Amino acid sequence: MPIPTTRTKEKAQINIDKEKCIGCGLCVEVCKDFSLEIKNKKVVISDSSIFGCIGCGHCMAICPEGAITISGRELSAEMLFDLPPKAELASYDSLVNLFKTRRSVREFKEKPVEKEIIDKILNAAKTAPMGLPPSDVHVVVFDSYDKVRAFSFDFCRYLEGMKWFVSNWFLAIMRPFWGKSNDEMFKGFVRPLFKVYIENMKKEKNLVMYDAPLAMYFYGSPYTDPADPIVAATYAMLAGESLGLGNCMLGGIHPLIQNGRKAKKLREKYGIKYPSREGLFVIFGYPAVKYKKGVERSFAEVKMA
Repeated sequence: MPIPTTRTKEKAQINIDKEKCIGCGLCVEVCKDFSLEIKNKKVVISDSSIFGCIGCGHCMAICPEGAITISGRELSAEMLFDLPPKAELASYDSLVNLFKTRRSVREFKEKPVEKEIIDKILNAAKTAPMGLPPSDVHVVVFDSYDKVRAFSFDFCRYLEGMKWFVSNWFLAIMRPFWGKSNDEMFKGFVRPLFKVYIENMKKEKNLVMYDAPLAMYFYGSPYTDPADPIVAATYAMLAGESLGLGNCMLGGIHPLIQNGRKAKKLREKYGIKYPSREGLFVIFGYPAVKYKKGVERSFAEVKMA
C-alpha cells in the first residue's frame, strides 16, 4: 500500500531503459523498498516491494547511465541536478565555525529582509531531510515588520481569552494527568510567558516576535513525522546565519495554537492549514547587536551504548 501524505496517496512509477542498463546493481543496493532486482543482468521491477515506490529518487540519482527515471509523488527526472564538486563543499571547520557564530538574536535593525534573501533561505531549507517523500512540511512566511507585528498581537489577544489555561485551579486539576514536569513547566515558563506577552502588547511592545522584519513558521500535517518541521526550520536558521541575518527559534507559539475553536480560527486567518504535532517559528533580521564571544554548550548526557 502506498504511503499517504496530503500531497499524494499513490505510489511513484519506475521507468527503466533496458538499453541503457548495464546491470551494475547500484540501484538495487540503495532501494530500501526492495522495488528493484537484477534478472538476466538487467534491472527489473520486483514483486517484493514493501510500500511501492515512495519517490525518494535514490535509484535514478545513483545510476551511472541514466537508465532509471521516477515519476509521481511530486518527483520527476527533471528534478535531478549535478552535485557540487568537492572543492566547493564546506569543510568541517567552516561548518562548525558557522554553528559557533550563531546566537539567538532578538534585536534587529529597521531594515527589511530582501526577497532574494528570503528565497535563498527557503531554497536551503528545502534540502533538509523531511521524512518519507513528498515532504509534508508547510511554511508560512511573514515577510514584513507589519505582518510579523499583526500576527504577534493577534496571538496576544488570543492568549487573553486563554488565561484560564494557566490559572491555579486548572493547573491543579491537570497535574495528576500530565505529571510533575509539565506542572513545573507551566508554572515556571508558560504562565510567565502569558503575562509578559499580554502586558507588553498593551504597551504596543512586541515580545512575541520582537518586531523582526521576517518570520517563518514551519509545521506539518496529520501525516508528518513530528521531527520534519524542526529539521527544516534548523536548516532555514543556519541558512539565515550564513547570509548575515540574526535569527532566533521561538518555541512558545506553536503549542498554544493547536487545539480548540479559537486556535483554529487564528490558524485559518493566517493560512495555517493543519494543527501539527510539532512546529517552530524562526525570526530573522539584520542584527542590531554584535556578539564578541560565544558560550560553550553541552548535552545533558553522552553515553556510549
